[in-house]
Amino acid sequence: MLKESRLETIIARQPIFNVKRHLFAYELLYRGADMLSLANVGGNRATGSLLTSSFFTEGLETISGNKPCFVNFTEELLLENIAVSFPINNIVVEILEDVRPTTEVIAACKKLKDLGYIIALDDFVYHKELIPLIELADIIKIDLQLTPVEQIRQTLDFLSQYKIELLAEKVETYDEFEEARKLGFKYFQGYFFAKPEVVRIKELATSKLTLLNLLSEINRHTFSAKKMTEIISADVSLSYRLLRYINSAYFYLIKKIDSIAHAVTYLGEVEIRRFVTLAVISEISSNKPSELVRLAAVRAKFCEILGQQSPGPEKPNELFMLGLFSLLHAMLDTPIAEVLKKIPISDDIKKALIDQKGPLSIFLEIVIAYERGNSYVCFQALEAIDVPKEKIYDIYLSSLGFADLFVSL
Repeated sequence: MLKESRLETIIARQPIFNVKRHLFAYELLYRGADMLSLANVGGNRATGSLLTSSFFTEGLETISGNKPCFVNFTEELLLENIAVSFPINNIVVEILEDVRPTTEVIAACKKLKDLGYIIALDDFVYHKELIPLIELADIIKIDLQLTPVEQIRQTLDFLSQYKIELLAEKVETYDEFEEARKLGFKYFQGYFFAKPEVVRIKELATSKLTLLNLLSEINRHTFSAKKMTEIISADVSLSYRLLRYINSAYFYLIKKIDSIAHAVTYLGEVEIRRFVTLAVISEISSNKPSELVRLAAVRAKFCEILGQQSPGPEKPNELFMLGLFSLLHAMLDTPIAEVLKKIPISDDIKKALIDQKGPLSIFLEIVIAYERGNSYVCFQALEAIDVPKEKIYDIYLSSLGFADLFVSL
């Protein structure tokens, strides 16, 4: 039974930002094939053991990116003291909205608080009986989509008497981010960062147009190692990042590579195109949250590995570019159709990004479903491309590792 649950589980992460749009933490999303959330997983000792030993300790550092992780806790898991299995700095104990503030629950939470754990209340709606939990909480989460603005204001006014930091959940647009910030929220959770701030056709800044031209140059069909070496060598920052990249633990080199020409030759056409494309995209989005580049890199590697695992005819390199370019519209605050006019990429990639159609679109559908914790859509699509669902978590971890390496360069 435990083995079956392990194979049919999605664990993904959703970013949480501070007011400066810097990454503060992640919430771990837990979904099973039958759409169970952590709230509905049995609180018995076997399940607690499964969560700690099979999921959160295996790959926890990779999935957390050395940031704290908000983890949902049921009443049963709180009473079983599962949280103390994790280092204090690794998790935020997120108490689900249906947890009853019984004497036993309050005692368990007070023990965690005394040990130094951060406690958050999920999907908060004020009730008088919650006051003992409010007094122990460090962070209170309020769902922007489910709570009327006037009710939010009343709740915030009441909470102002406590030393509590406020987190806005389901922030899906920059307008919602700004509204929540003005209301006094300190933290923001949702995918607003992956959407354009203003969707309109506009002239791109000269610097970004130059970067798009470079992106166009490195993605042309003809490849010249000499030309690529010249392009990279002309940019000190790009040269530095390439040498750090190729000499990282990712490649397990026996001997250090210290010249751009050697690095270009070693990586070859496909890998060097990818590296420069990633670097250019990183520079394009320099005024955006760094999580945007990280998410693009995760999607790129995720799509690529899915293509390698699938017996279909799709090319992994095209799938890498599909995932990487899936957030260009948010990076440039410009409709994706306008951006892609300036880059020589295949029609299949364009169809997938603009119309969500064509043979490649299902790969991006899988990746987005996974990152949103939509296991039903994810598993159905995996079956369609003939990739076993038991591989999906390891594919995700590999993608996170690749993305975190690149962003750290």
